[in-house]
Amino acid sequence: MSYAAIDAARVAKASESALQTLSTVKETSEAHQRKTIMIERIHALAKAASETKDCNAITLTSEEFWLISKNW
Repeated sequence: MSYAAIDAARVAKASESALQTLSTVKETSEAHQRKTIMIERIHALAKAASETKDCNAITLTSEEFWLISKNW
């Protein structure tokens, strides 16, 4: 599995956008719910990191990055 350190503010903004996109979908499957929960967690961590002094990066796995980028 590959990892990358990415700008936390950009990840927070991208995950927020992904959550908005997911909220417009009228799907109730377990996969959709899991995807939404995972992006909510990433958003919370990225937002906290972006608001923390001298902390401007968050580390994501390639899977997490793909999950967010697929929906923004």
